[in-house]
Amino acid sequence: MSNFFTDSISHLLATYGYWAVLLFVAIESTGIPFPGETMLIAASIYAGSTHKLQIPLVIAAAAAGAIIGDNLGYLVGREGGFRLLRRYGHLVRLNERRLKLGIYLFRKHGGKVVFFGRFVAVLRAWAAFLAGTNRMPWDRFVIYNASGGIIWATIYGLGGYLLGNNVNRITGPIGTISVVLAVLVIIASLIVLRRNEARLEAEAERELPGPLDENRI
Repeated sequence: MSNFFTDSISHLLATYGYWAVLLFVAIESTGIPFPGETMLIAASIYAGSTHKLQIPLVIAAAAAGAIIGDNLGYLVGREGGFRLLRRYGHLVRLNERRLKLGIYLFRKHGGKVVFFGRFVAVLRAWAAFLAGTNRMPWDRFVIYNASGGIIWATIYGLGGYLLGNNVNRITGPIGTISVVLAVLVIIASLIVLRRNEARLEAEAERELPGPLDENRI
């Protein structure tokens, strides 16, 4: 299975080149589970080992895909995300107070979520949708989105290019460490949020008093 996947990626890169990178990253960024980051790393290694692709163009394609896909995800979230959360949020215990809390927190820290979310697997796919759902101003969103996408594409692109085939020797340990660190950060954030949830909900209520409807976000 691993060899088949690797051969398929190599075939796509040999056939479609930069367009494959752009498309894979864009699809993942809209919120659809897709190996966008894997394609970026594979393309970077391919560029370093075969020189059939130019790494600056690989990075540019990945950054463009990230920006395009995130903007599509933002648009979907802005146009329909709130209604979906209002209709089905109760299935995940998301009541109106917590909806207000999410909107309030995104207004305060939305830029950080969009920027750093590019480097976290789950947020990479959902940050743009959440930004749109929580009505983050588009001009502010696009600045953090473009900055995160460009820096992410540059770091991962250059890393794959410079390490070449040796990247396979360290992917395991680095991937494990990254997952552990991400889990610890998420747990710490949840603990802080839980301890301060009542206070933050009160602040959100002052920011958004009364019944919550789509036009007030």
